[in-house]
Amino acid sequence: MKRPILILGIAGVVFTYLLLSGSMYTVSETEQIFVTEFGKPVGAPINADPAKNEAGLHFKKPFIQDVNRIEKRILEWDGPSTEMPTRDKLYISVDNFARWRISDPKLYFEKLRDERSALSRLDDIIGSETRAVIASHDLIEVIRTDKTRQPQRDEALTAADSNLGVLPPIRDGRSALDDQILKSAAPKVKSWGIELIDIQFKRINYKAGVVEKIYARMASERKQIADRFRSEGAGEAAKILGRKERDLQQIESEAYRTEQEVRGKADAEATGIYAAAYNTSPAAADFYQFMKTLETYQSTLSKDTTAIFTTNSDLFRLLKNLEPKKQE
Repeated sequence: MKRPILILGIAGVVFTYLLLSGSMYTVSETEQIFVTEFGKPVGAPINADPAKNEAGLHFKKPFIQDVNRIEKRILEWDGPSTEMPTRDKLYISVDNFARWRISDPKLYFEKLRDERSALSRLDDIIGSETRAVIASHDLIEVIRTDKTRQPQRDEALTAADSNLGVLPPIRDGRSALDDQILKSAAPKVKSWGIELIDIQFKRINYKAGVVEKIYARMASERKQIADRFRSEGAGEAAKILGRKERDLQQIESEAYRTEQEVRGKADAEATGIYAAAYNTSPAAADFYQFMKTLETYQSTLSKDTTAIFTTNSDLFRLLKNLEPKKQE
């Protein structure tokens, strides 16, 4: 008699425990609760309203109702790195991330059920909008942070190189592209009870072909700068040589003029001396003429000179009646 009563008592305690444990549940501050009955949502979400703190102990119908816990905090989406083309047909690898939260638990539960499905849908939506935005902008728009940021100009460049190292005008910049992706993707994920808070580019890498083009452009710009330096150097060298030739000709011209002036003065003085000598006396004039004739002989005749001239000429008149010296 006592044994069946004991068994019934134990069964009653177990049933009471199962009944109480199946009808009570706790809600954390970091989660939202949605109760379903036979798989269908029942009532409003618990702890979904930020103005209310409904965390703590709650009750439900045991056995027929289930508790579905949904994250209340901000969640992270980290997308895969994907290659995509820009508007100027350059392929880049884009890796971005987003922050999101569940704004409508009931809609989220009905559409997606769990976080894994939500992340898969975010991959599709954010990836698609990222490709669309990148394809509608040039590479420079993706690289530069915003349109107000100007690149530092190379000190080697001067006013003559105004067309070198100048990037195309930036219309938006990468920050604006983040906002465009967010504005395009937010309405689409809202239908799943998801609120997109922020989308940012995490990493942007060039493909090998793009890197080669960038290096080729840098090399071309440097070659143009080097050619300009060589051209300027050649121009300066030509100016220096021109000044040298001009100064040399001027110096030679002045020296020749000075030389001619000195010669002219000397010839004038010599002529004056000759005239004075001629005018001194007839004997002096004859002696002077005799000396000049001898000087002429000395400069024109030598021991190897063989010539036949008449002694009737004024030059050789002194040789007339000239007798050779007798040897003793």
